[in-house]
Amino acid sequence: MEPRGIHHLGVAVTDLDEALATYERLFGAELEHREAVAEQGVEAASLWIGEDRVELLAALGEETPVGKFLAKRGPGMHHVAYEVADVGAALDELTAQGAELIDDRPRRGLFGLEVAFVHPDAVHGVLAEIVSDA
Repeated sequence: MEPRGIHHLGVAVTDLDEALATYERLFGAELEHREAVAEQGVEAASLWIGEDRVELLAALGEETPVGKFLAKRGPGMHHVAYEVADVGAALDELTAQGAELIDDRPRRGLFGLEVAFVHPDAVHGVLAEIVSDA
């Protein structure tokens, strides 16, 4: 798999409005997009900080993946997203390399992007997201 780079860093938060205000005040972040993604159980906000992107994630319920993450670990770093040309092809390559996947096929993410997740056990404890703008 050849990533183009890091697409964004995902941060789980308990209060999206408060987190947005904090990132704007402390880091001059500019809101790029905000959207509820019911399929993933989150309301997400994508922020530009300089030329880089941070995605803030608030759970839509306690039984969602981010809701469970927050209950277990509290707010903080959730995932690193790597941009690739083709999520499906990247998943095939990761499978061939023996990586444990959460998603075996791409799904819709924020902005309607194609995304898939790689299990943290495959990446030394860090949840990885594979993202394609295509």
